Amino acid sequence: MKYELASSTWDNAEREAIARVVESDMFTMGKNVAAFEESFAAFFGKKYAVMANSGSSANLIALASLFFRKENPLKAGDEVIVPCISWATTFHPLQQYGLKLRFVDIDLETLNYDIEKLKNAITPNTKMIVTVSILGNPCDFDAIEQLCDKHNLILFDDNCESMGGKMGGKFTGTRGLVNTFSTFFSHHISTMEGGLVLTDDKEIYNLLRAMRNHGWTRGQESDSPLFEKKEDDFFEAYRFILPGYNVRPGEMHGAIGLEQMKKLPKLVDERRKNADYFVSLFKDDKRFIIQKEIGESSWFCFTMIVRPELALERKEVLEKLREANIEHRIITGGCFLKHDVIQYYDYSVHSRENADIAHDRGWFVGNHPHDIRKEIDYLYETLKSF
Repeated sequence: MKYELASSTWDNAEREAIARVVESDMFTMGKNVAAFEESFAAFFGKKYAVMANSGSSANLIALASLFFRKENPLKAGDEVIVPCISWATTFHPLQQYGLKLRFVDIDLETLNYDIEKLKNAITPNTKMIVTVSILGNPCDFDAIEQLCDKHNLILFDDNCESMGGKMGGKFTGTRGLVNTFSTFFSHHISTMEGGLVLTDDKEIYNLLRAMRNHGWTRGQESDSPLFEKKEDDFFEAYRFILPGYNVRPGEMHGAIGLEQMKKLPKLVDERRKNADYFVSLFKDDKRFIIQKEIGESSWFCFTMIVRPELALERKEVLEKLREANIEHRIITGGCFLKHDVIQYYDYSVHSRENADIAHDRGWFVGNHPHDIRKEIDYLYETLKSF
C-alpha cells in the first residue's frame, strides 16, 4: 500500500474551465482572474482580493504594500516578529526589504507561537507581528490581536497553508491588515500555481494591484489614492509610479479558481473528518506529540514528533515509514534558523528550543480531501511495532 503526501482536487470542471480559456484565446490576466478575486473576497468576508502567481508572490507584494502606504509605512531596519517555524518565503521578502527579524519559539503541541514568549519578545522597536497558522491550525488570534492593539503593531497573516481554518468563528487569513494565501497543488484548493492577498484597506488594495503589475497605473480604480491621472493618455497608458514586479496570474488560474471555490467547504470538511480519525488513534500514544487543534483546523496534514524524553530516534521511525511506502517530510520548512540562508539575514533570537525539537524529531504525513481512513489505519499498524 502507498500512503501519499498529497492528491489532486480536480475533476472535469477544472479541465472544462481550462478548455474555455483555450477556446477564448485570451490567456493573460483578465475577466476570469477578476471574477475569482471577487468570489474569494466574498467567501472570506473581505472587501478586496488580489491574485498573484504564487503564495510567495502574494507575500512579496503584501509586504511591499506596507512600505509604500502614506501613513506609518514600514522602513528598512524596522523590527518584525516571526515564528521560528514556517516556509522560506514567509521570511525572504522581509529580508529583501531590509527588515530585522526577531524569532520567537513555538508551542510544541500547537506548533504555533508560544503566546507568553511572544508577549515577552516585543520590544520598543517592534513594528509588526507575522502570524503563521501552521499546517491549518489557527493561531491564538484573539491574544495576538490584543498585543497588536496594545503596542500599535501591524498584523501580517501568512495563511498560505491554512485556508479554511477558523478561530472564534472567523476564518484564518482574515484577521490581519494583509492576509496571504497559496493555491499551489498540494494546498486546500489548487489553481496549478497561484496565491492571493486579502485586505479591507482601499489604499493597500490599490498598492497591491500596482505592485503585481509592473508598478504602473493601468488597472487602478478611477478613484485610486495612489496618483492623479494626467491628461496625456499616450504616456498615462505606460506610467510607472511604484517599483513593482510582474507576478500576475493567468486566465487559466482564475478560471480554475472559480471551480475550486465551489468545492472548498467540502474539501475542508473531508480533511477534518480524516483528522478526527487520526486523532482518535494517536491521541493517547505516549511516543508521539501530535498537533493540538486550536479553534477549527483545516488540517493540511498530520504532524508527529517523537517525544524528546524518549530514547527512540526519529531516524528509526522514518526508516520504518520508508519501508512501508508511507510518504513523509519535514514539518513545513522546519526551524528556519537551521537553514544556511540565515547567514544573509539581520535577525535576533528571542527563543527557539521547541522549534529545534520539532525540526530534529518531527515530520508529517499527508491528509487528503477524501476519505483516507484505510491509509491512517496502515500508518497506525506500521508504527505499532515501536
